[in-house]
Amino acid sequence: MALMFFNTPTIMTWARIAAIPLIVGVYFDNLPLEPATRNLIATCIFVLSAITDWLDGYLARRLNQVSSFGAFLDPVADKILVCASVLVLVHLGRADVFVALIIIGREIAISALREWMAQIGAAKSVAVHMIGKLKTVVQMVAIPFLLFDGRLFGIIDTRLWGIWLIWLAAIMTVWSMVYYLRKALPEIRARAK
Repeated sequence: MALMFFNTPTIMTWARIAAIPLIVGVYFDNLPLEPATRNLIATCIFVLSAITDWLDGYLARRLNQVSSFGAFLDPVADKILVCASVLVLVHLGRADVFVALIIIGREIAISALREWMAQIGAAKSVAVHMIGKLKTVVQMVAIPFLLFDGRLFGIIDTRLWGIWLIWLAAIMTVWSMVYYLRKALPEIRARAK
C-alpha cells in the first residue's frame, strides 16, 4: 500500500505539489531578493515542476509503477500548480483577473464534470483529448514566460510573449471546456429526464 504513495513517479508528483508554496513564497516582501532574482527562482521552480509532470508519467509506465492513486494525484498537482501560479501572476499584475477566472473556473468545472461522469460510468466520454493537452502546453510556456518577466537571451520579451500565450491559453481553455461539455451532453440529457 505504501508503495503507491511513495514510488518514484508519485514522489515526483508530491514534489510538484511541494513546489507550489516555494513559487508563492519567492514573492514575499520580507525576502532580501532583487525582483529579477525572484523571477528567475520562480521560473526555474515552475519549469522543473513542469518537467516532472511529463517525467512522472513516463517513469510510471517505464518502471511499471502506474497506480490509481498516481493517476488521481497527477492531474490534481498540475491543476493546483497552474492555478497557484496564475494567481501569483495576477497578484504581480502580469496576468488579467479575467484570464485567471477562465483558467481556474474551467479546471473546477471540468474536474466536477469528470467526477460526475465517472460516478455514472461514462468517464470515457470526457477522457483527456488533444485540445486539452495542447492547452496545457500553451499554459506551461506562458506561465514561466510571465514569471521570468524579462528578456530571455537578451532577445525574447517574455512578458509580451507570455501575455499573448496566456490569452491564447484562455481561449483554448474555453474551447476545451466546450468540447468536453459537448461530449458529456448526451449523458447529461439522459440523466435530466
